[in-house]
Amino acid sequence: MFALTPEDLSGRIVDCASGPASFNAELTAEGHNVTSCDPLYDLSAHEIHSRIEATFDTLVASARAARDEFVWREFTSPEHLGEVRMRVMQRFLADFPEGLQAGRYRVDSLPHLDLRDGEFDLALCSAFLFTYTELFSVDFHVAAIEEMCRVAVEARVFPLLKGYGGPSPHLRPVVGRLRDLGYRAKVRKVPYEFQRGGDEMLAVRKPGPVGSRE
Repeated sequence: MFALTPEDLSGRIVDCASGPASFNAELTAEGHNVTSCDPLYDLSAHEIHSRIEATFDTLVASARAARDEFVWREFTSPEHLGEVRMRVMQRFLADFPEGLQAGRYRVDSLPHLDLRDGEFDLALCSAFLFTYTELFSVDFHVAAIEEMCRVAVEARVFPLLKGYGGPSPHLRPVVGRLRDLGYRAKVRKVPYEFQRGGDEMLAVRKPGPVGSRE
């Protein structure tokens, strides 16, 4: 979903609003440098597990009710989606206590991250910005992406759709505002599509010579 290259993976990555995902666990096991940020990490592993269990049936039922909104390729059915998501969450839960102690999981949230300027090479955000269009304003989106660009050379956001029902109306004004502020903002195709039409990410680089590399 982020079109990550070996060069991308060799750098320092911060995953924003990452939730109970296995991205950190899997890449850390491969020797990569990943930090994940989410207010969810203020809870214990047991509390997070309870939340996962409580929402599992709703996740599958929602996917079943809106199955025409998705491309059933990597996931073959709503039930398969549920099985994979549960395995992912179990991988996260197994890694979380150790990762929290090591500082790989941080209780932090956009648009204000307690991280140093330029601490990372790449900042990622999936299924948060644009997904919750109805909850967060254009101003919030711009501030969040600027914050990601403060702590990293490049920010990438995926997908560019609202939760259900097509492209986020925030995308055009957010890109326009970022460009007005001097950022290099570009919509790029990616080799992944689960939400129908959701095969694009927004890549943003800060102004100046450091952010000029494509």
